[in-house]
Amino acid sequence: MAGPLSFGSLEKRRPKRPVRFPTLPLYAAFALIGIAVSATVFGTVTGIGTVRDSFGAPVAIRDIQLVGGVGEEVQVIDARTDTVLAVFPVEEGGFVRGSLRALSRIRLQTDVVANAPYRLIRWQNGAVSLSDTVSGERIYLNAFGPDNAAAFAELLDD
Repeated sequence: MAGPLSFGSLEKRRPKRPVRFPTLPLYAAFALIGIAVSATVFGTVTGIGTVRDSFGAPVAIRDIQLVGGVGEEVQVIDARTDTVLAVFPVEEGGFVRGSLRALSRIRLQTDVVANAPYRLIRWQNGAVSLSDTVSGERIYLNAFGPDNAAAFAELLDD
């Protein structure tokens, strides 16, 4: 019979081994870190798999303001000189009116100043972008085709 301080079958257990951290996940983590560092060095040295700035620096910049609404003619005004750059009647300038309407909708959702200027930029590679100076939203107009981008590029040429 066991003594008064005996725990019965627990005394018959094998001696405890120290608990070790599993080595397989540790080696897998080191391998993953090594692969990530190797891929970064490879991409930096060779340029393969990296993203480059293909637009370059801005060549022409113009801040414009819009006057008019959906059912009326839209005037595009140079924000610095207050000269009228273009007038689009209700039935004309569909892409220009639609793009500016989309940016205006973003302004309505964010509760910002409605008469702040938009910024037209022509980049070194020939791309044209339209950005909102208040919300920071930018639309690259060449994605909509060369004719649509040319409609905005004309506003930069004046």
